[in-house]
Amino acid sequence: MGRDNVAKESEWSEADLQKHVIELAELRGWRVYHARPAQTGKGWRTPVGSDTSVGFPDLVLVRQGRLLVVELKSEKGRVTPAQSEWLNALMVAGATVYVFKPSMLDQILEVLR
Repeated sequence: MGRDNVAKESEWSEADLQKHVIELAELRGWRVYHARPAQTGKGWRTPVGSDTSVGFPDLVLVRQGRLLVVELKSEKGRVTPAQSEWLNALMVAGATVYVFKPSMLDQILEVLR
């Protein structure tokens, strides 16, 4: 953690980045979808409708005819094969796809303009 208990962007977790991106998107008028995980007897789980749902991107953003699909990662995080399959399928279907990391804040701000 940096000064005043605020982590530097390079130290942000995926959850920190997610909170920031959602706030920025909503401030700029994007409609935001995110499936929230729930705590179960086996720990935190995100509900999925089928086995092929595994790896679905973290955020779906819509505004003025634009559809963005976003996978969020910490600085050291990597896209899994299942996530890559979803991102590729959604891109082929016409969505604009991004993988955002905390070090990309300038680019994120530009994308959400």
